[in-house]
Amino acid sequence: MKKQIPKFKTEDEEREFWSTHDSTDFLDWNKADQLTLSKLKPSVKKISLRLPETMIEELKLLANKRDVPYQSLLKIFLAERIQQELNAH
Repeated sequence: MKKQIPKFKTEDEEREFWSTHDSTDFLDWNKADQLTLSKLKPSVKKISLRLPETMIEELKLLANKRDVPYQSLLKIFLAERIQQELNAH
């Protein structure tokens, strides 16, 4: 039988507890339900990126052919290349 999770008075108290205890002593993760948070959006951070105008125009042409915004296409291209690089190592 797993240990009983204590009652916490504050979130800080709970945070402190979990920073020093292993959840597997309290929960059987093999019995946990799979949960998909379909409406949860990933955190994003705005950056400033300087690109040659010709590159932006070419990106816009490619995006127009795919009927997507050019910034979205740029994110797709970056994600694909990042994955390739990570898989190569």
